[in-house]
Amino acid sequence: MSNSGDGYMTADGRKIGGVMMEMKNITLRFGGVKAITDISFDIREGEIRAIIGPNGAGKSSMLNVISGFYVPQEGEVWFHGKKRAPMRPYQVAQQGIARTFQNIALFEGMTVLDNIMTGRLTLMKSGLAAQAMWWGRAQREETEHREKVEKIIDFLEIQHIRKTPVGRLPYGLKKRVELARALAAEPKLLLLDEPMAGMNVEEKEDMCRFILDVNDEFGTTIALIEHDMGVVMDLSDRVVVMDYGRKIGDGPPDEVRSNPEVIRAYLGVGHA
Repeated sequence: MSNSGDGYMTADGRKIGGVMMEMKNITLRFGGVKAITDISFDIREGEIRAIIGPNGAGKSSMLNVISGFYVPQEGEVWFHGKKRAPMRPYQVAQQGIARTFQNIALFEGMTVLDNIMTGRLTLMKSGLAAQAMWWGRAQREETEHREKVEKIIDFLEIQHIRKTPVGRLPYGLKKRVELARALAAEPKLLLLDEPMAGMNVEEKEDMCRFILDVNDEFGTTIALIEHDMGVVMDLSDRVVVMDYGRKIGDGPPDEVRSNPEVIRAYLGVGHA
């Protein structure tokens, strides 16, 4: 892998662009407890960036800082070359950042199609009155949004459940629907919080394939938290490693895997 200020080339010849987001000396406290201590790293255009570490390392807190849900007491978040001020979740979504959650956050009583449609809300421009009466611009707009959603349904191979209430679905398919809803927002940066958690081997293989396809075909930049080290090493272009709120490693998967401090903290002594 060759690095430069404008990006780098991956081992398989993909061109990764310049810095999309930069975390600068981030410190996050809850009362007197530090969840994150002075961590800096960047996320580059078009890459798959993994954040790993043992339980309690601060990974989810970092993802919440990236998504704007938490505002750090110290440090700065830069996005597309501009310092990001504190903002509400809908403003973050309007910037082109979408996410999935470790604990699935879907509307159980709604169909798969309707759940995915909620991912388009920040992109809808017609007023509430027009939407309620479903006429004119709102009618045209909903038709366009449904076409986009149907393409995502086809892409993730969930056509057979499109009209099924989400509450009736097995866990693995719910995770796929949640990914679909995030993609419906057409994010520039997609945040995945343990996308493989609770899945069997076949479901993990499917999800890995979809994540790679999202990155490749849509050009979506992805940052993910994942405990399955095999998945992380196979999917990621670069990995940042956290332990007790501190950064202990950052680089390509092979480099991180051979880092003695990472081995001690996360992988177990003697496992390379």
